[in-house]
Amino acid sequence: MGGEGSAMAAITSLKNNRSLTSKRREKGALGGSYANIELKEFPQATPEQLIEIKQRLKKEHREARIKYLVVFLLLLFVIVPLFWFLLQ
Repeated sequence: MGGEGSAMAAITSLKNNRSLTSKRREKGALGGSYANIELKEFPQATPEQLIEIKQRLKKEHREARIKYLVVFLLLLFVIVPLFWFLLQ
């Protein structure tokens, strides 16, 4: 019958995964507590800084859109004539 190799591979994979989870539990990688963690204090952004960040992000997005458009148009102007030439 066919499929014995794939069944054996599935059994082996399950066995290996089971052995890995037991090793993780022994090391305690998945356990722990956040009780003794100190939270960092970050400065609050002023409204002026937020406006500046918003403007900077808008400018960056606009520049990225222009770059994508230029690349698209260049590819379009190269590919369309190439197909036109190949189809004639």
